[in-house]
Amino acid sequence: MYDPSTETTIKGKVEKVSQVTGRIGWNGTHLVLQTDGQTYDVHVGPSDYLSKIGLKFSAGDQIEVTGSKVKLGGADTIIAREIKENGKDFTLRDAQGVPKWSGRGRRSY
Repeated sequence: MYDPSTETTIKGKVEKVSQVTGRIGWNGTHLVLQTDGQTYDVHVGPSDYLSKIGLKFSAGDQIEVTGSKVKLGGADTIIAREIKENGKDFTLRDAQGVPKWSGRGRRSY
């Protein structure tokens, strides 16, 4: 689902953090991010992976997200590749969209 040709960078405030159970039973972290005049659903990654790298979110956090902008279920969605939070950079995917948590050459989430 990650399409490098639709990559964009947005800044905004986290409105909501939610855990969503994926197709194969793992929990993924999603954010509702409010930017200037637009709301995005941000698909971040598996919750256990985010915990492992020390990335956590709370409502009110100001973050910058770089990722692929797609429509999922009619909603503007960003599949995150990189997140900047509190002066730290977290790279979640490579430039082609392959997740850091997946095996070599596999695309997931």
